[in-house]
Formats: sequence, C-alpha cells, structure tokens
Amino acid sequence: MSHQQTESDVSIDEIPVDLELVHSTDLSRVDVPDEIESITWDLLGEQPPTNPLIVLKAARWWYIHGAGESDPVYCWAIEWVRHLTTGEATASGLFGECRQYLRSLEREDTNQ
Repeated sequence: MSHQQTESDVSIDEIPVDLELVHSTDLSRVDVPDEIESITWDLLGEQPPTNPLIVLKAARWWYIHGAGESDPVYCWAIEWVRHLTTGEATASGLFGECRQYLRSLEREDTNQ
C-alpha cells in the first residue's frame, strides 16, 4: 500500500544512506551529513539531546555507515537512549570511547 506524505504527516527519520560507505572502515568526518554530525557532537556536549527519536536517528546512521553494532558512536547513542528511557546511569566508558573515536576522525581529516 502506497502512502503519500502530507504537510501534517512529515517523516522525522529521513536518513541518507551512502551505499559506498556502508560499514566503512575509512569513514571521515566529511562523510557525515551535517544533521547527523550536529546530533553526534551534541551527544558529547553539556546539554545532550533529550529526545530519544533524535538520538536514534544518529545511532542508525552510525550503525549503517560505521562499524555496525561495535561502532563507538552507535554504542554511546544507544546507551544514551537507554538512559533517557529508563533513568538509569550511563556506562561512562562508552562516552569516552565515542569521544576518542570522534577526535580520531578529526585528526585524520586535518592530516589529509
């Protein structure tokens, strides 16, 4: 069944999929769409997103384009969603791994 989108029925989850980058090991920061990059860096900020759907949007992009379920950004985003939905404390080690991974992407971009 086909579904036409109307002004009151807007998709919140239009995630671009770059088939050349699916589970890429050569991902760089310039490969990340602006919206996903913004959400990703907000996850590491003083005021991370509080809407689980927004966080899951970034998580899905990193799952598809990064290292799948072992991608550090994906893991931290899923952990943050778990925290938002349950109120339980987060695994801080995942935060550090995510931050370290993103900084390595920045360093690679400046070296090129």
